[in-house]
Formats: sequence, C-alpha cells, structure tokens
Amino acid sequence: MFLRSNSDQAKTYKDEGNDYFKEKDYRKAVVSYSEGLKKKCVDPDLNAVLYTNRAAAQYYLGNFRSALNDVLAARKLKPSHLKAIIRGAMCHLELNHFAEAVNWCDEGLQIDAKEKKLLEVRAKADKLKRMKERDLRKARLKEKKEQSQNETLLQAIKARNIRLVSEALGKDEDSASDGPTEIFLDGLSSENPCGARLSLDNQGRLSWPVLFLYPEYAQSDFISAFHEDSRFIDHLMAMFSEAPCWDSEQKYHPDNLEVYFEDEERAELYQVSPGSTLLQVLQHPRYSVKALTPAFLICVASSSFLKSYLQGKRVHR
Repeated sequence: MFLRSNSDQAKTYKDEGNDYFKEKDYRKAVVSYSEGLKKKCVDPDLNAVLYTNRAAAQYYLGNFRSALNDVLAARKLKPSHLKAIIRGAMCHLELNHFAEAVNWCDEGLQIDAKEKKLLEVRAKADKLKRMKERDLRKARLKEKKEQSQNETLLQAIKARNIRLVSEALGKDEDSASDGPTEIFLDGLSSENPCGARLSLDNQGRLSWPVLFLYPEYAQSDFISAFHEDSRFIDHLMAMFSEAPCWDSEQKYHPDNLEVYFEDEERAELYQVSPGSTLLQVLQHPRYSVKALTPAFLICVASSSFLKSYLQGKRVHR
C-alpha cells in the first residue's frame, strides 16, 4: 500500500486552496490551507507558502488581524518571502498601522525596488501617516488651548465666589480634591446639551447658559447666553412681550411674575428680585450652579398654583 508523505498531502491541500482562491471562495480556501498546515511537513518553504496563501484568503474576507498573524508566521519560516511582506504591508494599511506599513514596504523594496504593489501601498501609507500625525498635532493644540481657556474660566468663577456643583459628584467643586476639579474642567470644555457653553468676553465678564422653568405648565426656556450683568426683568420682558403658546390664559406678564431658585441641600426656596442681575443671584451664599447651567423657577404671582406649590416649603423672600 502506497502512503503519501506529509509534504505531498500538504501540497495537495495547497493546490486545492489555490483552486478555491481562484474561484474567490475564500472561506474554503482558508480551510484547505489550514488542512495543509496541519500536516506539519518539514519543508519550511511550503509551510511559508501555505501561511502566505491563507493570509491572502483571510485578507479578502476582511480578517486583517488573522491575515497579519499568518504573514508573521510565514516570515519566521522565510524572512525574505516577498509575497508575505506585500501581504503584511497591506494588512498594516487596513489596520491603520501606517508607520508599520511603510516599514514593511521599505523591507520589501530592498528585495525588489520596482515592486509596484509595495510602491503603491507605501505611497498611500506614508500620506495617511502624515495626515494622522498632523491631526494628532492639531488635537493636542486644541486640547492645550481648551485647557487654558478652562483654567481662565475657573479662575473667573472662583474670583466671584460662585459655588459650583458637579451633577455627577453631588458636591461642591470648591471643597473637592484635585481629581474632581479635573472633572469640572473637562465639563467646561464640553458644550451644554442645548449647544451653549459658559463663556468669557473680552472685558472679562461671564455669560451663562440659563434655564427658566415653569412648573405650572411643565415648560421651560433656555437662554444660551445670559450676561452676568443682565437683569432678570430684561429677559422676562423680551420673552413675554407676547404670550407663549402654552399660556392659554395669557396670565404670564413680565410685571406679574415671581422668580425663585431652589436650595436643594436644604429643600428651601429663595425669591429673586426681577431687578437683580444674574451675578448678584449667583453670588448668593445659598445658590449653587449645577452642571454649569443656572436654573430658576418662574411663577405667576398670587396665583392659586403658586400658593399650592409653595405650601409646606420654607420660602425666603
């Protein structure tokens, strides 16, 4: 009885895999090359070809990491195997390993300086590498600029003795450690969910994103830039020059409204004079700014809703 050697069996699987590869049936090609490798023949060149061919099939299946692993195995057996180097460079390119792709191309071009695929991959990888480095530099510069702006904002807030509360931490930032302060600075650099953010003008004055809440109708208004020197009455007059659609009774008039803020820590309400500026209120010893967005309750004075809403609450007028 004639027994075929492991090398012969491995070659048969290699040829079978090549046929599947030509038919673009890459999954079956992978299976055939794998069966050939299982024969563990002693021919390093044949095994290198099996690894390289399987890498090619894996590449076309989109399994770039598996393909790269096969390429590395092939090069251990045959370091100068040009097809393995080409396939490895292509895998690195697909995996966005641009510097590695360039290095692999350079190794291959030392073997064949005119290899078109290597020249093509190298040009593309080098261009993408430079773009990635440029984008990284821009990102670092932007981060540095934002950090500087955040530090300036933080100093401006501290100089005004305004209490800040991190929604995530549930505690005053003034009494927080270095860790929470960093979290606060990160918060400054991100936009408010409505697209606004705390800002500092050329005169060193702050403008805040502010929420007006109308509990009677479960409605709200968002002011993207409430200048700290602006008065509440100025905003109320602009917002209620015409009755909002939800005010069916048309009872919300600038001269008929009361403004409050809530001290959540003590569950108490403080009435705000409409003639007050935002800065005056933010500097109140019991006011805390949560999530960098001051919030205020707006109700109709002497309304039945307000009487019911305030019942049982301690109110400072």
